[in-house]
Amino acid sequence: MPNPTDKLERSRLYFVCEGGEDGERLENLLEAALAGGADLIQLRDKDADDDRLLAAAPLFRAAADRHGALFLINDRPDLVAACAADGVHVGQDDIPVAEARALAGAEAIVGLSTHSPPQLRAANDAGGDARPDYISVGPVWATPTKPGRPAAGLGYVEKAAKDSEIPWFAIGGIEPGNLARVVAAGATRVVVVRAIRDADSPEAVAASLRHGLGAGRPEIG
Repeated sequence: MPNPTDKLERSRLYFVCEGGEDGERLENLLEAALAGGADLIQLRDKDADDDRLLAAAPLFRAAADRHGALFLINDRPDLVAACAADGVHVGQDDIPVAEARALAGAEAIVGLSTHSPPQLRAANDAGGDARPDYISVGPVWATPTKPGRPAAGLGYVEKAAKDSEIPWFAIGGIEPGNLARVVAAGATRVVVVRAIRDADSPEAVAASLRHGLGAGRPEIG
């Protein structure tokens, strides 16, 4: 069975989802995203207390396991073990990568947001426990999920495609109608939130994104 690092390497479609949804709706949404081709899901709920995160985590874990996908939690390396998550994603203003890794465990995946070429370079230059396992690159377009964060643009995607040795995902306002532009800029992996979450058919949108990335359906296992 592939280990988390191997799964990360082959991941292409990353769905970030809040845990505050009604349990049945959350389960259905995760199932649809994964059935459509997402191979990495993240529990992101900035306003949730520990109890709410711990209540939502089993739904994410079970859905990921059914599809052989990865499950990460946002910002909380201290809850990785309790949530049975595969790792954690942190931002530039959150806990440093090395500290996140120490809290999450040696085998945990640690991802890092980047928003500019200097941050991209710093992530790639980092060594040892301070080096993230993957980075996100964006926001490509301004998005309400990142209020106040200016768009980094397609030029930043092109920069990452040229210079990043670390696996990276383009993020920010990406949906089926503009995916081709992101791919043309060099992206092979993307993160989406609203495009799947707000869709009438989340599975169909996930499948469209997966197809647009030139990737087949993910293997289970």
